[in-house]
Parts: sequence; C-alpha cells; structure tokens
Amino acid sequence: MKLKHLFLGLLLCVAHAVIAQSSTKEILFTIDGKPYYTDEFIRVYNKNLDLVKDESQKDLNQYLELFIGYKLKVNKANKLGLQNGAQYQSELKTYRTQLAKNYTTDSKVTKELVDEGYKRLLKEVNASHILVLLDENAAPADTLAAYKKTMAIRDRIVKGEDFGTVAQEVSQDPSAKENKGNLGYFTSFRMVYAFENGAFNTPVGSISMPVRTRFGYHLIKVNDIRDNRGDVSVAHIMLLKQKNDMDVSDVAKATIEDVYKKLQQGEKFEELAKQFSEDKSSASKGGVLNRFGSGQLSSEEFENQAFSLTKENPISKPFETQFGWHIVKLIDKFPIKSYDESRVELENKISKDDRSRLITNSLTEKLRKKYPIKRDAKLFGTIAKLVTDSFYEGKWEAPADTKKYAGTLFTIGTKAVTGDVFLNYIVTQQKSGIAIKPIDKLTEKLFENFADEQRNQYNNDNLENEFPEFSAVMDEYRDGLLLFDLMDKEIWQRSKTDTIGLNAFYESHKNNYLWKTRVATEVYSSTKLDVMKKVLAMVKKNQDAKVIKDKFNTKETLNVMVYEGIYEEGAETLPKGTKMEVGVSEITNKGDYYFVTKVTKVFPAGVKNIEECKGKLVNDYQQYLEQNWVDELKKEFTVKVNQDVFEKVKNQIKK
Repeated sequence: MKLKHLFLGLLLCVAHAVIAQSSTKEILFTIDGKPYYTDEFIRVYNKNLDLVKDESQKDLNQYLELFIGYKLKVNKANKLGLQNGAQYQSELKTYRTQLAKNYTTDSKVTKELVDEGYKRLLKEVNASHILVLLDENAAPADTLAAYKKTMAIRDRIVKGEDFGTVAQEVSQDPSAKENKGNLGYFTSFRMVYAFENGAFNTPVGSISMPVRTRFGYHLIKVNDIRDNRGDVSVAHIMLLKQKNDMDVSDVAKATIEDVYKKLQQGEKFEELAKQFSEDKSSASKGGVLNRFGSGQLSSEEFENQAFSLTKENPISKPFETQFGWHIVKLIDKFPIKSYDESRVELENKISKDDRSRLITNSLTEKLRKKYPIKRDAKLFGTIAKLVTDSFYEGKWEAPADTKKYAGTLFTIGTKAVTGDVFLNYIVTQQKSGIAIKPIDKLTEKLFENFADEQRNQYNNDNLENEFPEFSAVMDEYRDGLLLFDLMDKEIWQRSKTDTIGLNAFYESHKNNYLWKTRVATEVYSSTKLDVMKKVLAMVKKNQDAKVIKDKFNTKETLNVMVYEGIYEEGAETLPKGTKMEVGVSEITNKGDYYFVTKVTKVFPAGVKNIEECKGKLVNDYQQYLEQNWVDELKKEFTVKVNQDVFEKVKNQIKK
C-alpha cells in the first residue's frame, strides 16, 4: 500500500494546484477512435516539467510517446475490467470524498472558526453556571417559560444575591449542590460551542444573558481568565480517603508521608507507586497518568499541584484532595502549539463539534441561492396529507404502492427529484428526533431538510462538470489507480516471479553489471595522530584488530575504531589514496580523522553474478518488459496522431 501511495503521489504531486486551461482544445490523437485532447497533454506536460530528471523526457516528441504509452496502458486496464474491481472502486470513492471536501465546505467560515478556536485556546476561563433544563426540541411555549424562569433567576443575582448560593438552590445541574455551579478552568473545545461562546464573551465578574444549549438555558458567571497552561504528563502515588473513618484516614496520611521519606532517600518513584498506590489503573504502570490540561480532571487541587512542578523540583510533597492523599511526579510539560501546528487538529475538532453546523448552514444558504427550486404544489399537498401523527411515535408508513407519487416534485439543475423519493425520506426521519407540531409544520420542515439534502447531493455529484480542475484531478487519480494495478499485474509481479526471463535478460546484458577492482580491507581511524602512529606500527606487525582495539580503548574512552569490508575502487568509504594492492597504507588524514588502511586481498574487475546486481537487474528488466509491452499494446490498439495539431502544441508550449 505504501508503494501505491508513492506511485500515485508522484503522479498527482501537484493535483491540488489551480490548473490552467488552454482557451481551445483539439484532438491530439485517438486510441481505437477514442479522442485525447491537447489541453490535457499541455497541462500534464507543464505540471511534470520540473519533476523529470531525464532531459529526453522534456523533449516534446519523446513526451508524446510517453503520454501515448500511458493512455495505452489505461485502455488496456479498462479492457481487462480492472475498473470494476471492488477494491479499486472503494479507493476511488474514498479519494473523491476527501478531494470533494475542498469544494463542498465553506473554507472562509472554516478559517474564521479555526482562528477563533485558536485564539480562545490560548486562554483558560474559570466559570460558574446555573442550568434550567429544556428539551432540545421543546415546544415554543415551553421554551418561553424556561427563558422567563432563567431571567427571573438572573434578576435575583443582579439584585445582589450570591451566585453560588442561588446555584445550589435552583440549578438543575446535579453537581451544583456541591460545587455551587463552579466548573473550574476550561478552554475552547471543552464545552458545547454555545456555552463556550457565552463564557468567552462574558467579562470577568459579569453574568451572561440566558445561553441556550441542547441541555437548556444557562446563566454563566465568569470568575477569572488566565493564559492556557498547556498540557502536563505526571505520575502519582495515591492512598484513598475513607469517608467517615478518621482512623483509616490518619493511617493513609502517615503512610503517604512514609512513602515521601523513601523518595527523599533515593528510592524509585515507579517502584513505590507499584507497591503503595491505590489507584489500580495507574499503579502497575508506575503511577503514570494520561496527559491532561486544565479542567480535564475532577480535582483542581491535583491539577494545580501537577502544573506547579518543574524540572528542578519534579516531585510534590504529599497533598490531599477529595479523593485521598497524593504525591505527584512531573514527567513532561507540553506548551500550546503554534497556530500552524494546530490548524489541522483544530479543523478536525471543528468537523466533530457543534461549530460544524455553522459551516454546513453557510454552504446550505449558498446552495439555496445557487439552486432555487419550485415545488409541484399539488403533488406536495397530496403527499403532506398522507403524513399523520403516528410519525411522532415512529410508526408512520408510506403507501405500499408509491407509483402515483413518482412525478417530479421539484428540479435541481438538470436533476428531477420525484415525490416517491421524498416519501422514503420521511420514513427515515422518524428516528431523527424532529417533533415539530402540528403535523403540517413538521411536513414543511421535512421538505425543507429534504430539499437541502438534495441540493448538497446534486452539488457533490456535479463537481466534475462545474470545476475543470476537480475533474482533471479525478481523471488522473482514476487512471493512476488503474495503472498501478495493471503495472503490478503485468510488470512488477512478473519481474519477481519470472526467473527464466530474468536469467535470460541477465545473460544477454551481463556486461552492464560489472565490478571495478575491489579490495578486502581493515580501516582504522582515530582523531589522535599519536595513537594512529602506534596503531600503524601494530598493523604492520600483523597484530589482530581486536588486540589493537583492546589496547587503545576503554569503557570510558573510544580512541580507535575499525571497520572491515570489501570495497570497489573509488568507494566513498575507502580513505582517499587507498592503493588497490595488498599491503598497509601510511597514515592519511581527512578533517579531524586519521586513517590507516590494511588491504588483505584484491579482487580483479569482472562481471557481477545475479545476486550481486539483483536490485538494478530487476529494475532494468522491468523497464525492458514495459517497453516491449507498450510495443505490443501499439499493435493491439490503433493509435492515430494528428501531426498538424501536434505542431501547434509545440509552438504553443515554446511560447
């Protein structure tokens, strides 16, 4: 799979660039009557001009031959039916989906959301809230009642009542009974988007107006804003606190203090965590916890202790939280990444966040203007009468025979959308949570959603027609996938398994695979000239390499290194000036190093055997097979080149 990605990467390396189109296009050549046009040839030639290293491939006559060969292979792949393979279809669909994202999202809105998310990511907000529960699909009357209730609570606080006390009394967030509504510190992407907006847009010390989320209405009080501390990675030793058992708690405190003394005496934190920590999920790992940021743990005290640690003071003193006694050890700190480093991650978070609705809504509005529709009022009215209150219970069924509803309900571009398709859509929406009443308003909403969905689908399906660059990239990728599968089948696999053919090719081309004169050597090196003088004397006395290393090297100091091997004349690894004859060189020098080379054997120049040249041999054999194969394809398919048109192309490119 990595090879395929590399192959396609080379083919499509500038696929996302804006592709310049020539003003006119003519038929450059045909294959079995199928036309191939000048605009594609010019585009591909210009795109690859700076990539090819072989100057002959920049020659237009030569490049036309390569291009025709490429198209012949694609025609062969289609003739073999490779385009119908399940894996091919799946990979093509996956790639199209990825590429289409550049055309089916609002890039301006996306960038604005990334900018906003990163700006907020630099800060941490400490906020408290009061929640008035309200169903996401509540009726207007219930929504108004909840809003008025929230405003009444806000009035109490504005008039002087304590926010935390009121939160304990009225908030429908169960945790408010204990934390008085305080949520601690958090940054962007930690809360639902609407709540995040409320928190980041409210000044410190102020109370927000009611903020609607899918949970209900919130009043938000911002207590503090500080710079984001980033993430931290720590290990801890924890002894659990036993509620209402003072004796056990005293024992836990005494034990944690004893553990701390052991740490001060030099005992390993990891081993003590395994022995004493009562956090079973981390004890076996030496107490190591998952990396976290502010507001991600249930204890603000624990987070503060963790972030206060430094490389100079990496281990905390014992401290107490609501869970027990802890000692924390710093592993590493991770500051906030730069905007460029964060961008892709933020885009991914946005796609999974409530923010994505802003992008979707922006695109939907554009598509509504781009593809206005006029529905058939009579057909819609007939369908609307079929929808009953059983929809709310998920029991509504479309008529068994939908033929009489199959007329055109509306048209988008060149696509007619029929009433029976809308009926099937209504059936699928019974589990979507839409509960608008009465039923006629629900049907209108379903139609609106259905029309938007059809617009988006038509827009996606029509990308090739609307954006020439998208169509060109898809054509290249489509052909590239086919070509890879075909080359693998016809060339690459064959070159690996056709040993008879490979041997025959070797025998007829063996003079292309020659060794220069080679020598078997021992090369000694050191940065110290005085050491090398002693080494030279020992080498000349035929002392063994191991003896020489043992004499000059210790556990603490490496004065001499030795490498052995067989090297060709001129090899980079051989010290400069090495003679291709048995014997010991004098000391040579390069940079800070001194060398002594001992040649023990000389191998004369000669032909490499198959194993010695296997890599280059297989590559050459593949090129040989491919060239012969292209020649065979030219016999299998009829190629006709319009030479007059090609001359025009040459002149156009030269300009």
